[in-house]
Order: sequence, then structure tokens, then C-alpha cells
Amino acid sequence: MPETELDRTDRTILAALQQDGRMANVALAARVNLSESACLRRVRALEQAGVIDRYVALLSQPAVGLPDSVFVEVSLTREQQKDLDAFENAVRKLPEVMECYLMSGEYDYLLRVVVANTADYERIHRENITRLPGVARVRSGFALRTVTKHTDLPIRQKS
Repeated sequence: MPETELDRTDRTILAALQQDGRMANVALAARVNLSESACLRRVRALEQAGVIDRYVALLSQPAVGLPDSVFVEVSLTREQQKDLDAFENAVRKLPEVMECYLMSGEYDYLLRVVVANTADYERIHRENITRLPGVARVRSGFALRTVTKHTDLPIRQKS
């Protein structure tokens, strides 16, 4: 998707909505110094342009019984497009895989998997990850503690 041209007001709207996606249009309009109708038009335009991808509720992993994150490096037996497609289609179906990135370097994919504990990960590893199409090698590491985690992208004002 090409980058959308954003002005100062768009950037201010986006920064505010990343902090509080449920912010009422009245409050958002006041924050960005626009009329309510002009603010709503801008938000709708940002949604239609795909700049605002979706609205979600961010849950606490520990509160829902999934306190641990495991980072999993996956190497495939081959890197042909059909093998990559098969792996990617299968990994999308695993609900515990929160993120999956195609990587450059030593391994092919990096996954972030959420789990209840080590036994839960052992089950997911045995029953799911090692059975994904084309998997040759898996290396896993448990996150000991989250130092920083952001959900909002840095929306910088252009000079």
C-alpha cells in the first residue's frame, strides 16, 4: 500500500486515536481543534484510505491466562514460494501465534506465541509448530520480562 499523504491535523488525529480508539468524536474534534463534522470526515477518510486499519481492544495477557510469550525461530527445508505459502497459510490458523514475520538471515520465520506456561508451549510445539508444512528446525526462547511494548506507531509531524 502506498504511503498516504498526511497533514498535521491527520497526524494529530491518528496519535489521539492510537491512545484511545474509543474517544468520542466530540472529544477528538476538540483536541484537534476542528468542528465535529470536519473531524468525522477526516476520520472516515483515514479509514477509507486504509491508514486506520481497524479498531480493537487490547487485552492483558496475564488476565486471560496467557502470561508468557515465546519467540520461535523457524527454518524451512526449502524456500520455494509454494513452501513459503504453505507455511504461512498454516501458521495463520494457529490462534496462539500472535505475530509471524518472514525474516532475512539465519532462519526463515520469527513467531511470537502466547502461552499459559512451559507445559502449554511444549504441547503447542509438539502438536502444532513442528507439524507446520516444511519445518526443518525450530528454536524457541521464553521472554523473561517485557521491558517495553508499544501499540501506537510513532506519528511524527513533518517539518
